[in-house]
Amino acid sequence: MATDTIRPPQHDPDALVGPGQTFTTISDTIGDAVIKRPVDRQWLFGFALAFVVLQLLAMTITNLLFVGVGIWGINIPHGWGFDIINFVWWIGIGHAGTLISAILLLMHQRWRNSINRFAEAMTIFAVLCAGLYPLFHMGRPWYAYWLLPLPNSMDLWPQFRSPLMWDVFAVSTYLTVSVLFWLVGLVPDFANLRDRATNPVTKTIFGVLSLGWRGSAKHWQRYEAAYIILAGLSTPLVLSVHTIVSFDFAVSNLPGWHATIFPPYFVAGAIYSGFAMVLTLVIPVRSWYGLENLITMKHIDNMAKVMLATGLMVVYGYSQEAFMAWYSGELYEQRMFYNRAWGGPYAWAYWMLLLCNAAIPQLLWMKYFRQNLFWLFLISLVVNTGMWLERYVILMTLSRDFLPSSWGQYLPTVWDWGMFIGSIGFFFFGMLLFIRLVPMISIFEVQLLLPEADPHHRPAGDKQHGGASMRAVPTGGQGGGHHHG
Repeated sequence: MATDTIRPPQHDPDALVGPGQTFTTISDTIGDAVIKRPVDRQWLFGFALAFVVLQLLAMTITNLLFVGVGIWGINIPHGWGFDIINFVWWIGIGHAGTLISAILLLMHQRWRNSINRFAEAMTIFAVLCAGLYPLFHMGRPWYAYWLLPLPNSMDLWPQFRSPLMWDVFAVSTYLTVSVLFWLVGLVPDFANLRDRATNPVTKTIFGVLSLGWRGSAKHWQRYEAAYIILAGLSTPLVLSVHTIVSFDFAVSNLPGWHATIFPPYFVAGAIYSGFAMVLTLVIPVRSWYGLENLITMKHIDNMAKVMLATGLMVVYGYSQEAFMAWYSGELYEQRMFYNRAWGGPYAWAYWMLLLCNAAIPQLLWMKYFRQNLFWLFLISLVVNTGMWLERYVILMTLSRDFLPSSWGQYLPTVWDWGMFIGSIGFFFFGMLLFIRLVPMISIFEVQLLLPEADPHHRPAGDKQHGGASMRAVPTGGQGGGHHHG
């Protein structure tokens, strides 16, 4: 027998699915992690740590409700403090999920299929973390309904000319569409788990969540129509939500904020930090759960390239801020930039953000760093740190405004840090529950990446019917596969 006939399948570095994968192995790998795999030590340790950190958030919020926002370090020039910094940072992190799910779907980018479910869940929890800050910054969150245009006996009406008001509608719409998009995509996989489950309680839960899915042609037709409509609705949200968030700064008349570069610059920064967070989460989970054949190095490499491209856009925004401060000839604008970069008390943060967001990510030009998981994980952490510092520096512009009598420094208190670190615990608490209770990778969409999913696929040696394969993608009650009629 020839040697090449018994050689194991070679892995293609550009493949979106590892060698030896079939419809059954994909369904087993993803589905068993939910319904059969026992709770492992890595997950249990991470969940316990996230739960402990979550208690810090609960303690901070409790103290805040009893004492008031005075427990934070906010003062006259810094009326928002950590609230607006962390709000913008979390909203930015949530942008990668919608980009991967909606825009890449409409652009027929098949490499999204293995990471979209993960990114969508990340979006939902990031937006929930972001929503905590403006809600509790109100001081009296039980009056949050005043932000909505509801008829009331006090004749209160929102100020629709305020970008803070626009945030309410933009973020709530973004969260609603993201949740719907995520749930619709889960329906076929819930049916798959329903049919695989042996425990009656588990089977009933997934049976309810699958909404009666049977994998018929009619079901697939309606599913695809709903999915495309939601993708179309989500696409403008990627641009609009962070654009509106940037208006919190850009519509003011403060030096350093009143700039037309802010909307595209904020959107690019949001996608930049979002992809960094996806890599921060995917790299360890991929290793812990043995998902190397489903989330391949091609996916990792593509995400690193997107992060590099959006990082260059952010660097361009930094250069324009410096250029316009010089070119405008405006004394206050020039003085603001001088204080930000050299003369002010927060110059250290400015140079740190340039190191984190502009200098270190240039390593991603080299394939070695894009495909070395250790270095790529560290770079993603650096980028997330740098994007937080960017929002910090933007806010610290307030420390030197028009009147020396209103100059002041912002010093976060232990409760500011408690709210921020606690929200990170909340985020990972939600993500770990998602990993354990829901298929973290879309089963049927990864199955579509297999050659056998193509109705015109011709297996080696199959010469029937003019070479057309009679092998079909599994459909029906099993919930796996996809209808190609």
